[in-house]
Amino acid sequence: MKFALGIILLALAVLVGPVVWQFTHYDPQAVPTSGLPWQIETLPSGESKVFDLTLGRSTLADARARFGNEMQLAIVAEPQETGNAEGYYEAITLGFVAGKLIITADLSKEVIEGMRERAPKTEYMQSTTRKATLAEADRAAVLAAPIRGIAFIPSAQLDESVILERFGQPSERIRVNEHLEHLLYPAKGLDIVLDSKGKELMQYVAPARFEALQAPLRK
Repeated sequence: MKFALGIILLALAVLVGPVVWQFTHYDPQAVPTSGLPWQIETLPSGESKVFDLTLGRSTLADARARFGNEMQLAIVAEPQETGNAEGYYEAITLGFVAGKLIITADLSKEVIEGMRERAPKTEYMQSTTRKATLAEADRAAVLAAPIRGIAFIPSAQLDESVILERFGQPSERIRVNEHLEHLLYPAKGLDIVLDSKGKELMQYVAPARFEALQAPLRK
């Protein structure tokens, strides 16, 4: 039994280890000029560009052209909430960093409510979160919508020192509980959630819209 457990741990180290190593150590000469999680370009218009997509201007169709047709489209909602129309990649590699990617469409509450009413199927994802499958006509509308935000969940567990090395010091830190803390970078439109009990989360919005992301945390 101990031998089998050792084999499993060794396999995990082989799979995850290179990802962690690449995130923390790399040859600057071999790094692409864009497309990595910490490569954020801020624009005079108050928008930002990350993963070669301009938040607020590029569409979900642009994201699908960039990352591939494996994008899953749905409306995801918590109880008592309208929810968001999202494009989701279960597994993706950004530069050399692997993880999950969620791209949120910038659509009004009324439009999303209509899409939920027309959804041919609704199911539970986890706990009370619900996922509504989009009608075919609504899929086209979501793909044509501009990107409001992007969330990236790295496959590798990242500690605080790695985050600070890549992204710099945050302008503000907000602790939610014993294991969750938000590192806020308003000038970049970035919120990094450090989770000592789970995976880290990087949330990107246009800097001009960062207050909408930040305000609920301060409450």
